[in-house]
Amino acid sequence: MCILWQKSLDILEKSINPIHVRTLLAPLQAHLGAEGLTLSADNGFAVSWISSRYQDAIEQAVRQVSNREVPVRILCAAQGGGNGTAGRASERVALQPLETSAREGSVQSLGSTVAITGTTIGEDGRIKRLVPQRAYQRALPLPATASLPMAAPMSVPGSRTIGSRAEGGLNGAGSWRYSFKDFVVGPSNELAFSAARSICRHQLFTDQFYVCSAPGLGKTHLLQAIGQELSATGGQKQGRVRLAYLTAEDFACRMVMALKQREMESFKAGFRDGVDVLLLEDIHFLQGKEKTQEELLATVKSLRSLGKKIVFTSSFLPKELPKLDSLLASQFCDGFMAVIEKPDFATRMRILENKARVFQVQIPHEVNELFANTIHSDIRLLENCLQNLVIKARLMNQHITQDLALGVLKNYAPTTTKPDMEKITAFICRSFNLSHDSLRTKSRKKEYVLARNTIFYLARKHTELSLKNIGEAFNRKHSSVIKGITQVEREMSRQSTVGRQLDRLIQTLEAQTVGQSTIH
Repeated sequence: MCILWQKSLDILEKSINPIHVRTLLAPLQAHLGAEGLTLSADNGFAVSWISSRYQDAIEQAVRQVSNREVPVRILCAAQGGGNGTAGRASERVALQPLETSAREGSVQSLGSTVAITGTTIGEDGRIKRLVPQRAYQRALPLPATASLPMAAPMSVPGSRTIGSRAEGGLNGAGSWRYSFKDFVVGPSNELAFSAARSICRHQLFTDQFYVCSAPGLGKTHLLQAIGQELSATGGQKQGRVRLAYLTAEDFACRMVMALKQREMESFKAGFRDGVDVLLLEDIHFLQGKEKTQEELLATVKSLRSLGKKIVFTSSFLPKELPKLDSLLASQFCDGFMAVIEKPDFATRMRILENKARVFQVQIPHEVNELFANTIHSDIRLLENCLQNLVIKARLMNQHITQDLALGVLKNYAPTTTKPDMEKITAFICRSFNLSHDSLRTKSRKKEYVLARNTIFYLARKHTELSLKNIGEAFNRKHSSVIKGITQVEREMSRQSTVGRQLDRLIQTLEAQTVGQSTIH
C-alpha cells in the first residue's frame, strides 16, 4: 500500500469513525503520481459515498502527512481509475459463489451470519461483494456503514442462514463496551435497568422495550448490556440468540443500498428471518423517511408475530415525533416503555466511585462532591471529566487534589450549573455573529439554521423548557425543534467538520459556565 495513504489512514482513524476507516477507506487502492494521490474504489456508488462524506477529511490527513498540498482524486477502478487492481478484484468477486463468510457490513448474529447488506470480508481483510446470479452484470460492492458492535457469528445447528454460511469471527462478548455489571442503578434509571435485565431473562411480559432519555444518561449502555448478556448466555436455557444491533440511520442506509442494488428481498429476509433480537438505536432519525418507516413497521410486526424481541432507544418519546408514521408510533408504544431521568446526587457520587475503581485510583471525597455538584445532566461527561482528571494527575505526577479538579472543570468539563435560555441564546448569537431577532425570522440561511439548531440542542439539554416553549422562542413549531436537535446529534455523532465545530462550541459554553458559577 502507498506509504502516504497508510499514514493518512492512521490519522483518519483519530478524526472519523475508526470502523468507517477500516471498512470504507482502507480497501481503496492508492497510487501516488505526478497528478497527486489517486484512490480507486470498486464502483461509482462507493466513489460518491466516500467523496460526499470524507473528501475534506482525507485531503486534510494527506496534507498533514506530506506537509504540502497534495491533490486527492477518488475514482472508480471499474471505469479506469487508478491502476485497475480494484476493478479486477471486483470482477473476480462477482464470479465467486454466494456461499461466502459474511461479517463486516452485514447484520451479524450469534448463531448464524445473516448477509443483509451483501458484503463480506475476505481473508486479506478487504470488503468483498456477495453477488447473486442475477446481478453479475451489475455488481456494486456495498460500503459497510455499521458504527456499532454486533454479536459475533457462531455455529448453531439447524439455524437458518441467508446467502452465507456461519463461520468464526470476532469474539462476540469482547465486542460490547458496556455490561449490566458496570451500570450504576439509582432512582432515575432503576425501572429501565430492571426492564432491560428482565427482557434478557424472559421475565418481561412483552417482547418489545422502548428506552428514552436525554443524551448521556445511559440508554446506549443499557442497549449494549442487553446485547452483551444475550451474546454471552443466549438469554435462554437452550440454544443461542441471533442479534442485530445498529442505529436507525444505519437501517435506513442499508435499505437504500438494498433498493439501489435490487436486493430488497434479501434485506427483508435478513432482518425478518435471520434475527431473534433486534436492537435499534436512535429511532428519531427515521422522522420523515416514509418508505423506511413502512419497512421497519413491517419488520417489527413480522418479528413480533414470531415471538422475537425488539429494543428501541431514542432521545424522544413517540408522541414527541410528529413526522413519525402514526402506525409506527403506535407500534413503538405497544410494549414496555421506560424513561431514564437525570440522576440525583447520590447516584452521581456512586458513578464516580465506580469509575475510580475502574481507573484503580483513590479520588478524595471532596473532589467527587465537587464533580457531582457541578455536573448534573450528562453521565458520559461526568465520567469523561473524571478520566481527564486521572490522566492529568498521572502525566504531571501529582496527587489528585481539589485545585487540580478545579483546573479540569474550568478547562475541560462541559457540564455544570445549567445555563438558562437567555445565556444560551446570547452565547450562540455572539459565536455566530448574529442577532437574536435574525434567528426569529423565517430565513433559511445556513448560518441561521445551524445557530438555531444549536440553541435547540442546548436548551433541550440544559433547561426544563418543553419542546413547544423552545420553538416558540424562535417562532418555530416543536417539530422543527426536534428536527434541529436531530441534525446536531447526527453531525456530532459522525464527527464531521461541522460536528466537531459544534462540539467545541458547546464545550466552550459549558466550560464558561463552570468558570462563572462554580469556580468564581
